[in-house]
Amino acid sequence: MYNLAIAYILWLFSGCGALGFHRFYLGKIPTGILWMFTGGLGMIGSVYDFFTLPSQVREANFRKALYDQTAGTHRPLGQPDPPHGSNWRYANDAQFSMVKKKGHEKEKPERAILKIAKENKGILTVSDVVLEANVTIDEAKKMLDTLVTKGIAEMRVRKSGSLVYVITDMADKDEPLEDI
Repeated sequence: MYNLAIAYILWLFSGCGALGFHRFYLGKIPTGILWMFTGGLGMIGSVYDFFTLPSQVREANFRKALYDQTAGTHRPLGQPDPPHGSNWRYANDAQFSMVKKKGHEKEKPERAILKIAKENKGILTVSDVVLEANVTIDEAKKMLDTLVTKGIAEMRVRKSGSLVYVITDMADKDEPLEDI
């Protein structure tokens, strides 16, 4: 990851940004060359960089994280890697967080509920949902009650007295539901 202190040191040692060393460091090769030949756009760009360097470092770290996350996973065989200084831009840190989490995102609770129902012949318990969907007991109960309210599931009581939810579309057609 890129370091803000190093970027400011490079900015300082490149004649207060006039030679663009900090831009090369952050992977902004074309503008680094432009800064080098124009003296940081007549020092106006250098002053601009002084004030915007923190956001430039965040952006560069975002590009690097996105590249590291997607390298080799979303490219067809034979396609080259994106260049280090690719111009991937995102409006704010919230978009960075969304993309960063996307690769490590857990399964949505609704999908986990349907998976459990399919594996258990349509029968669910609150504890099954808590374990598989990684939600709290209250959240699991609320989700299952919502399915009942929408008419997707039915609430049943087993002979043992335990409460189960049955998604009738996924229930085993050979077993009678009344025996639950």
